[in-house]
This record gives sequence, C-alpha cells and structure tokens, in this order.
Amino acid sequence: MIPRHLAIAVALLVVASVVLGSYMLRLQQQQRERATELELERPVAPPVAGREEPVVLVLAYDDEGVVRREHKTIVVPEETGARAREILRALLAHYQQKPSPHPLDPGADVRDAFLVRGDLAVIDMTAAFADGHRSGVLVETLTVVSMVDTLTANLPTIRRVKFLVDGRERETLAGHFDLIAVHDAASVRGLIEEVR
Repeated sequence: MIPRHLAIAVALLVVASVVLGSYMLRLQQQQRERATELELERPVAPPVAGREEPVVLVLAYDDEGVVRREHKTIVVPEETGARAREILRALLAHYQQKPSPHPLDPGADVRDAFLVRGDLAVIDMTAAFADGHRSGVLVETLTVVSMVDTLTANLPTIRRVKFLVDGRERETLAGHFDLIAVHDAASVRGLIEEVR
C-alpha cells in the first residue's frame, strides 16, 4: 500500500502539471492572438500601378553578419521615388515573413521616398520601423546597409541616402546607427566589416 503522504504528493504533482499545462496553452493562444492583431494593424498599401520587373534585394543575415543579393519580380511604378518606395517595401516584406533572416517590426514601412538633385534619396520610414527595431550595432548596420544597397542596385543614380522617421530626423535607428547623417552609398557597405 502506498503511504498517504506519497499519494498526496503525487496528486499535487498531477494537479500542478495540469495547471501548468493549461497556463502554457493559454500563453500560446495569447501569443497567436497578438500576432494576428499586429498583422491586422499593419497599414495596407494601395495597389501599385506599374509593370512587373525583376529587382535585386540585398538581404541581411543576422547569424552570419552578412548581406546577400537575391532576385525577385515585383510590380514597380515608372516614377523614381515611387519605384524606390516599392522596392524597399518588397525588402521589408521579406524581413516581416516568419521565419526571417533579419526580423523587423510588422509595422515597419516606407511612408515616402523621393530623390533630390537626382542622386540623393530621402527615405521616410514609419515610427514602427525605428521604435520596433532591435538594438545593436551590427543588427542596425545590417538594416541600413541592406536598404541602401538595395536602392543603389536598382537605381544606380543614387549616390547618397538620408533617412527620416515619420517625416522628422532621428538621431539613431535603435540607439546605435546614426540616422542624422547623409550616408554615402559607396561607403555604407564597408560599415559591416567595421562593426564585426
């Protein structure tokens, strides 16, 4: 016969396991609901007028600390600023898939993009892009290098890039990468080697 104190201990363990299992299931359900809410909160871009063209996306890989080129066909408009915006949106959409080699906030988006004097691209990002960005020298550098290289690979007249967040200048992306400066596109890629 099993001693009474041992039977009580086993019963308590069973009850604790059931309660803990229920709690874990509830946490998973809340996480799924939150992910669905975030997806629904993401701004929906209007359909793009243009034609399908192959573009180059320069993708960041956090684990290796590198960027690699990938070809994709998307609909792009004729106007240069709108073209830059849609190409960057394709890049951000890649990062917002799960799993992603370089996850970005689901609300990260390009508000607007335009060219000044033909060679300076001004990219206005949503607040979620910066507010939801992971902090760290390498991860922030990878984001900027990926975006700048994607722009110059598809729009070779771009020589310099300036980032805005919600229409305003911002000191850093997430505490490290300088967003105040106008970045020379030719030298941006070397930044990865400097921070590794």
